[in-house]
Amino acid sequence: MKITRHSRFLLRLQGLVFTVLFTGIIGMLAWLSTEYVYQADWTASGRNTVSEDTRKLLDSMKAPISITAFVRENKLLRTQIQDVIGSYQRFKDNITLEFVNPDTAPERVRELGITPNGELLVSYRGRSENVRSLGERQLTNALLRISRQDDRWIVFVTGHGERSPSGVANHDLGDFGRELERKGLNVQTVNLAETDIPRNTHTLVLASPRVKLLPGEIRRLQEYVKNGGNLLWLAEPGELQGLEPLAEQLGIEFLPGMVVDATAQMFGVENPAFVVVTAYPRHDVTNDMETVTMFPEAVALDINDTQDWDSLPLLLTLERSWTELGKLEGDISFDPDTDERAGPLIIGIVLTRTVASGEERDPTEQRVIVTGDGDFLSNTYLGNAGNLGLGLSMTHWLSHDETLIDIHIKSAPDTSLVLGNISRAVISLGFLFGLPALLLITGLVIWIRRRRR
Repeated sequence: MKITRHSRFLLRLQGLVFTVLFTGIIGMLAWLSTEYVYQADWTASGRNTVSEDTRKLLDSMKAPISITAFVRENKLLRTQIQDVIGSYQRFKDNITLEFVNPDTAPERVRELGITPNGELLVSYRGRSENVRSLGERQLTNALLRISRQDDRWIVFVTGHGERSPSGVANHDLGDFGRELERKGLNVQTVNLAETDIPRNTHTLVLASPRVKLLPGEIRRLQEYVKNGGNLLWLAEPGELQGLEPLAEQLGIEFLPGMVVDATAQMFGVENPAFVVVTAYPRHDVTNDMETVTMFPEAVALDINDTQDWDSLPLLLTLERSWTELGKLEGDISFDPDTDERAGPLIIGIVLTRTVASGEERDPTEQRVIVTGDGDFLSNTYLGNAGNLGLGLSMTHWLSHDETLIDIHIKSAPDTSLVLGNISRAVISLGFLFGLPALLLITGLVIWIRRRRR
């Protein structure tokens, strides 16, 4: 081919057009990579992809989700959290993740009740919940709870010196009431001397009355329980303030004296009236409880034989405890010659039974929890150990708000390689003799070819 000035111009123009087009295509691909993301999970069980139930829940949550991770400058833990949240962000692009060092924001940590390093605060439409265990089951169920649309009313009985859900005094439950509202629950009070218990009550809370209730108020409480209402009774040592008929109706008995726990000193508590609970039974209320709980000045409970209720001891003291009948002064010890009872003692009971909800509705499960202490949810002690988590779990369960998505743990069959004896022998001999021989033969072939040139 004869090269002329015109053909040379065409060749240069062709090269310029190719360069421009190639650069444009590379730039377009780079832009597309920022606008569109494609990821594939090639693991055998799809363990890096959230479950179908989680994806359906994310599709139903149209508003943005905000997740704040309270993590110290730990690159490994932060990467793990990013990976878990990233599996959610693949199916919902308006999930935001923020990292906060709890050491630099102590007031915020204290206000939100953040305890362990790595705890997540999940927020959606003004509702929020803390997640302490990093996993799909825990995170998805937290999203499920804060995304619900129905209103659940937690009603506190008032008018007898009870602990107020909005009070600021040390013995009040103001901090706990605000936590309930932050979880999307509606908190209300009712004076039984003025009005009946509202019909939309999901859980009635009887928080340590200090004045005797009137007979008419007792009848209203008994009628509420008889009709299938859920109840949280936070009792205290001493008089029952006229609530003996309610205790008889529930089939429980309050033992005399105050529970003394000698093992509390192991946790740095010098006051013998503090009871420490370290283990919990298998129950929906305590399945996620991993920390101890503390109960100041508790009364022990006993369960009477009754066919009306199915009962389960929810909170048990340790063996080195007893019901002290005397004053907590000086050296105190268990006296077997008196009516004092040795531990383990029950300080929390769960009662359930099936009740009819009407002719056209299926029977429902009535739920009651009675604890021998109300101080553990007070403003003074709510932040101790796992007290807040236990109180929230009790409330969720009582209001039938424990509906969970069962996330099955995905096995990982492709994380290990099992070799037989023959396979191991072949690999060992191959690396020990085969590979060096192959390199030697290759070198000899190259050397012989060069010699022949």
